[in-house]
Amino acid sequence: MLAVTLLDNINGFLRSLQNYSPWQVALELLLIGGVVFWVVRFLQGTRGARLLRGIALLLISFFVIFDLMSSILDLGRIQYLYERFLLFVAGAIIVVFQPELRRALMRLGETRLFRAISSQVAEQIDALVESAMFCSRRKIGALIAIERDVGLGGSTENSTRLNAELTAELLNTIFWPNSPLHDLGVIVSQGRIAYAGVQFPLAESGELEKELGSRHRAAVGMSQDTDAIILVVSEESGDISIAERGVLYRKLTPEALRDILEELMGGGTTSTKSIVEQTSPRSTIIGSGPSAEAEPGA
Repeated sequence: MLAVTLLDNINGFLRSLQNYSPWQVALELLLIGGVVFWVVRFLQGTRGARLLRGIALLLISFFVIFDLMSSILDLGRIQYLYERFLLFVAGAIIVVFQPELRRALMRLGETRLFRAISSQVAEQIDALVESAMFCSRRKIGALIAIERDVGLGGSTENSTRLNAELTAELLNTIFWPNSPLHDLGVIVSQGRIAYAGVQFPLAESGELEKELGSRHRAAVGMSQDTDAIILVVSEESGDISIAERGVLYRKLTPEALRDILEELMGGGTTSTKSIVEQTSPRSTIIGSGPSAEAEPGA
C-alpha cells in the first residue's frame, strides 16, 4: 500500500510538470539547487551543518511515518498534528540557526565599493605589521580585531576603553608579557585603538586543530560573528595568522600579511586565499568560509 501511494504521488508530480514549459522547470530547479548549494556551503564545517542533517533526517522520517501513513489509513487527526508540527519546526529552525542567519545577513549587507587605500590606512597597516613582526620575533602572543562595517561594541563588556592613536609601540606595550591587558584582545576602530582587554567569542572546539590555543579560537570566533579582520600572533611558535570570515590563514610572512591587510582594509576584491598562496608558500589555511577550502594545518 505504501509503495502504491508513493507511486501515485510520483505520477501526479510528473503529470503536473507537463503543464509547465521545460525551460521554466529547468530555471526553477536551477534556482532552487543554487540556493541549496549556497546554504550547504555556508554551513559546511560548522555546528549548523550537523543540525541541518539532523533536521533533514527528522523531517524525512516524519513524512514517511505520519504523512504517508495517515493518507493511507485516513488518520485525519494525525495529519492535522503533522501539519502543525511542520509550523513548529519552521519556527524552531529560525531559533536554532539564528547565529548562522545573522552571519549570512551581515555578509549580504557588507559593501566595499567605495573603499580605497588612503595614507591613513597605509599608516595603520604599517603599525599593525610592525607590531606583528615585533611580537613574532619575541614569541609574544597578540590578538587584534580591526573593525570594518559591523561595530564591535557588543564585545567590549568589562574591557578597558583606550581611544588611543594606533601605533606599533602602544600595541607592543599592551601585549608585553605580564602587562595587565596582555592576555586578551584589542579592538581597532576607525584607525584608533578603541578597547583593550577584550574577551572575544570562541569558535567551536571541533572547528580548529587541537594544537591551536584559545587565541586562535577567539580569532576565528570573532571572524565568524563579525566582518572584522583578526590578526593573531602565536605565543608558542611566533606564527602570524589572519582570521577572516571564519577562515584562519596561518604562518604568514610579513609580505603576505601586508598584502592581505591592504586588500581587506582597502576594499579590494582579490581572494585572500590567492594572496596567501602567492606570497606565503609555507602557510596553511583552516576553516570553512566562502573564500577558502579547509587544508590540514602544520
